[in-house]
Amino acid sequence: MSLVKVGQIELETIVRGVPNAPAILLIQGLGTPLTRWPTALIEQLAAAGYQVIAFDNRDIGLSTRMDTLGLPDIRRMMGVQSFALPFTGMLSALPAFSIPYTLADMADDAAGLLESLGIGAAHIVGASLGGMVAQLFAANHPERCLSLTSIMSSSGNPLLPPPSPAALHALFAPLPGACDEDSLIEDSVWRQKVLMSPAYPTPDEELRAMFAAEYQRGGFHPTGVIRQLSALLAVGDRRQQLMTIRAPATVLHGNDDPLINVACGRDTADSIPGAEFRAIDGMGHDFPKAMAGTFASAILSAARRA
Repeated sequence: MSLVKVGQIELETIVRGVPNAPAILLIQGLGTPLTRWPTALIEQLAAAGYQVIAFDNRDIGLSTRMDTLGLPDIRRMMGVQSFALPFTGMLSALPAFSIPYTLADMADDAAGLLESLGIGAAHIVGASLGGMVAQLFAANHPERCLSLTSIMSSSGNPLLPPPSPAALHALFAPLPGACDEDSLIEDSVWRQKVLMSPAYPTPDEELRAMFAAEYQRGGFHPTGVIRQLSALLAVGDRRQQLMTIRAPATVLHGNDDPLINVACGRDTADSIPGAEFRAIDGMGHDFPKAMAGTFASAILSAARRA
C-alpha cells in the first residue's frame, strides 16, 4: 500500500494483478476502507488479466482526513431533529448549507488517482455510496471510464422505497458510550449483522476480526462518515446524469438488501442506457466471501462488453 498524491490530498492505494494491463478501479462505500473488498474478488479479477486498484476514499482509512472543513449539520440538512429518516433518494431541494464536499468531488478524486498512476482510463466499480461516486465518474469523466459496475447502490430517485426500519436504526443509532476499541468493534458487529446477506451470513468472529483490523489500521473517524453522508445528501437525484452514460454498465443488487432496496438498483439500471441488471436472491448489503465470484462476474461482464 502507498499514499498517492491527488491534487491537494493523498489517497491510500493498493495496486494488484497484471502490471500495465487494463485497469479496474474499485470505489468503496460510506465510511468503508479499501480493505473491505474481498481478497478473493481482487484475486479473481487479477486472474482474469486485469490490474486491480483500490483506495481509501477521502476522509476514511489512511487517506487524507478533511477535518479542517468542519462538520455539516446533517439534522438541518434533512429537516429533522433526529436521524430516523431514509437517506437514500434524497433530496431534490436542499436548503443552502455549507457542504464540505460532494460525491462529484469524490469522483474527481478517483479520476485524479488514475491520472497520478499514469492510467488513461479504467473499468469503474463502486459499491453503495461508492456506486454513486462511480456513476458520477462515468457521467463526468466519460473519457476515463471504460465500463461501469454499480453494486448495491441507487439513482437518487426520491420516490424509491426507503431502507427498512432496522437498517435505518443500524445506520443512525448513537455510538456506544465508551468509545474504546472493544466497544466500537462490538457496535460495528451488531450493525453489520442487520445488513448482512441472509443466504451468506458471516460468522461473528470473522466480523470481529475484520473490524478489529480496520480499527488498528486506520483508527476511528466518525466525522469523516458525517462529511461523506452530507456529500450524498447534497447530490440528490442523479437520473439525468445517469442517462448521459454511454459506457457499458452492469448494475448488481441484492433482493434482500435492507438498506438500499432492490428497487433502487433496478431504477439505476433503467436510467443508464443499455445497462444490464442483475438481482441476486439472498444478497444483502455486504461483501460475503462466498459471493466473490458473483461480484467478479458482474464486473467482468461490463468490462468485456467494453
